[in-house]
Amino acid sequence: MTGCSRNAIADVEPSTIATPPIRNESIRTMPLDRTSPMPLWAQLEAALRERLEAGEFDERFPTDGDLVDEYDVSRHTVREAIRHLNTNGILRRERGRGTVVTRSFDQPLGALYSLFASIESSGVEQRSHVLALRDERNGEVAEQLGVPVDEPLLFLERLRLADGEPLAIDRAWLPMSIAGALIDADFEHTALYEQLEQRCGVRPDAGWERISPVLPDPHERELLGMRDDEAAFFLERLSTAAGEVLEWRTTTIRGDRYRFVSNFGLGVVPALVASERR
Repeated sequence: MTGCSRNAIADVEPSTIATPPIRNESIRTMPLDRTSPMPLWAQLEAALRERLEAGEFDERFPTDGDLVDEYDVSRHTVREAIRHLNTNGILRRERGRGTVVTRSFDQPLGALYSLFASIESSGVEQRSHVLALRDERNGEVAEQLGVPVDEPLLFLERLRLADGEPLAIDRAWLPMSIAGALIDADFEHTALYEQLEQRCGVRPDAGWERISPVLPDPHERELLGMRDDEAAFFLERLSTAAGEVLEWRTTTIRGDRYRFVSNFGLGVVPALVASERR
């Protein structure tokens, strides 16, 4: 097995994301206005959005029958409201589970971050299915890393899960001369950068990341549980440590479950407010 060849460097604190709203048990169901020109389904959709934003349904979303009884409306009205929330990515229907809330995550830009740490800091468990962990040669990646085309590379491919649901397909390449000790690491519930620091004494401290929209290929869509017409983010990252190239990474991440946030200005940054789409 190839060893580790760099000295330990200072830890880089991953940026964090806002904690999801705390479940609010005090919200009272407001009756729908049957004299309003706004359709009942639209009123119901707005009411459910408000309750979703307050975190009332984080543990369980009510059934159609529950909503029919609670709001005294027809099943058709409930289904129309739910359909619009599904279309906007706020809810989704799953066979055997009914309607479930789509959890989304905000990631600040401009800092080196760990997807693992970002998700877990929001109170959601992150786990991974390791799809590949091997020693390989890859000419295109070697060019990105600035190493010879026949340089042995550690390749790690994972399906990342947040709260048990698919979130991203993550692929990372590192020179075996640096990261060879990771070949037998267990990445089911740990971060690559943590293992890299613990086993190899090195951690990224700088780099760049490019984010593009993409339509995943059929295999990726199946892994991520996405429809044919749903777009994703495609992330490319080149990381360095002490000025030396360390990692090339690509990540396909569901666009309905992840958002990137950028702060700007010289004054006090205002608090992030929830948008219409959760």
